[in-house]
Amino acid sequence: MKDNFPMTEIKAFRKGEILDYTTYQNQLYPKGVMGHCWSKVCGCCNNCHGGDEECAVQENYRKEFASRNVHLLTTMEKWNEKISEATRDGKIVVVNFSALWCAPCKTIAQAYCELADKYSSVIFLTVDVDELAELSTSWEIKATPTFFFLKDGRPADKLVGGNKAELQRKTAAIVNLDSRSRN
Repeated sequence: MKDNFPMTEIKAFRKGEILDYTTYQNQLYPKGVMGHCWSKVCGCCNNCHGGDEECAVQENYRKEFASRNVHLLTTMEKWNEKISEATRDGKIVVVNFSALWCAPCKTIAQAYCELADKYSSVIFLTVDVDELAELSTSWEIKATPTFFFLKDGRPADKLVGGNKAELQRKTAAIVNLDSRSRN
């Protein structure tokens, strides 16, 4: 998946040195280690066991996306568990396919968390497209953020991009649709 960094020299945030794009990406995300911090985060205490500066940045982002009623999914097991729970309990699911490097994903995170607080009967999930690349591919994610609205385990609507007003509108619409169908 192509990220939003320019293909020119950029200033690396850790050391203040000028690096070319490939060197920067290789230092930031070593081959085979993409998303390494998320897999090392302890679920009970939220401590990052990596201990480095980059890991701390990723941990803060994880907290931002998984705060309150938003569940950050890093395994297929958790994905299957949450989808099964929603289907069994007849709940609406809103899925945010996002990425660490995606500026619009970071920008929309607070609004997404606020919606999760407002609609507590809805299950809000965040999937990191790099961490769960196979899942993201199976859902044909071409851009981040991409939001899917699921009813009965099936897609009912979709939003590509970080448009806050549209995210709020689509979330309210599917919640209202679900409320009317239950009455």
